[in-house]
This record gives sequence, C-alpha cells and structure tokens, in this order.
Amino acid sequence: MTADLELPAWSEPFAAANREALARLPPIGQLDRAWAWGGADGSGVRVAIVDSGVERTHPAVGSCLVESVRVEPEGDEARVIADPDGVDVVGHGTACAAIIHALAPAAELVSVRVLGPENRGKGVVFAAGLEWAIEQGASVVNLSLSSKSQALYSLFHELADAAYFANVLLVSAANNVPGPSYPSLFSSVVSVAAHDVADPWTYFYNPRPPVEFGAFGLDVPVAWKDGGRMVATGNSFAAPHIAGIAALIRSKHPGVTPFEVKAILAATANDPRAG
Repeated sequence: MTADLELPAWSEPFAAANREALARLPPIGQLDRAWAWGGADGSGVRVAIVDSGVERTHPAVGSCLVESVRVEPEGDEARVIADPDGVDVVGHGTACAAIIHALAPAAELVSVRVLGPENRGKGVVFAAGLEWAIEQGASVVNLSLSSKSQALYSLFHELADAAYFANVLLVSAANNVPGPSYPSLFSSVVSVAAHDVADPWTYFYNPRPPVEFGAFGLDVPVAWKDGGRMVATGNSFAAPHIAGIAALIRSKHPGVTPFEVKAILAATANDPRAG
C-alpha cells in the first residue's frame, strides 16, 4: 500500500537527472559528519510533530512520546487541549515520528494534532498548533504539512520569525503540488522535498532555493496507524529525515542557533556528483 502516489514525490532539483546542478563549492568547506553529530542520540532535544497525531503505543515510536495535545477549532480561533491517549487519526504523524525516532532515538517527542481523519485541517488550527509548539520551547518542530492560503501568509511569517528568535528550528515539507506553501518558503525555515535515494542519511543541499534540502521520500517504509506499517511517498516523509538529523546536531552542539543548524546541514550534505 502506498500513500500520496498521485502526487509528485520530489521537487525537480532533487530528481536524479538534475542533481549534477546542485554541485557547488561551499564557502566553509565540507564539514565532517562525525564532528556534526557523531556519537549523538538526540538526548536533551525535544521534537514537536505538528501533524495528525502520534500513536503512543506504536513500537516504532518506542517510549519517547512525552506529551500529546490536539487543537480544536472554536469559531474563528482554536484552542489546544491535552490528548493523553496519544491518538493518530490517520497514521501520517506516526510515520513522521518513527522516522525521527529511528535517527535520534533518545530525543523526546511531542505530538501536536492539527489534522483530521482525512489528513486535512484548517489553517487557523495549524497555526495555533505551531504557535503552541514554539511557546513550549521545542528544539525542533517537524511540519510535514504546509498551507497554500495567501490569507494566512502574514500569520505564518510572524510564527516563523517567532520561532527563529525563540531558538526553535522549524523543518517544513514543501507542498507536493506546485505552487507556494507556507511556512516552508520562508528563509528562516529548513525547507525539504523528497529524493529517490533509499538511504535515510543521504540528503542534498540546493544552492538555488526555495526548497533547500532533499531527503529520502520515495517508497519509504514507514510506521502507520494501529501498530501497522506501509510504504509511503511524498515530501512529508522527507522532512522528518532532516528533522531527525537536526535533532542530532542540536543534541551534540546544544548552543547552536537555527541558522547555524541550517549551515551545518548545508555543509554536511552529500556531494551530488558522488555515486
């Protein structure tokens, strides 16, 4: 079973035929991954997953889900309430959480449920969940969703700025369909699309954004609802690979700021000319 197959799996720069164009001479050189995160396991880092929920009892999540909330609409606004049972109404959020957990097994996970059973949600609910995660001081926030609403552009821009100045790193999937999506396109956010290399540690940097990073997102084996597993495709599953590595970087170097994490990611990205 495969999710999102009707949607493009990666943005054009990260397709195999185009990767040669990603080659560049980075100004700070190629950093060593052993220095960047070697020996780190995510300890001391809290990662918020703003999504469809995270299934607390799923084996692929381990015992790392430390808090679970859901956001409910109230007229034109929304409120955040506790969701101690750790419910995932789709499976999408559990997939993202499990990818992060596999890369950074000691990181604490926080579930912020903003999507409904059809994997859809209102922009104001999404924004309220993101605002809550920022206020709680998450080290990394994984956003495997984006809004196409121009009406919410300013609100998401304010939230991206708030995260940046609060030392909260936002990692956001670009929309699977062409067109602008927010907050993934804001410069303070780590934007991610999918590539087709079946390796969680392979990622590329695009020197010509808007989408800066490409990570494994085609035919990804993922955890899913009700303790299950499946194979899924989409930018949604690329973003948590970068979020997991970012958690390792922040675990090993607790003082790094969001822009420094982005610089480290760029300087440790794979050489697209390598086999």
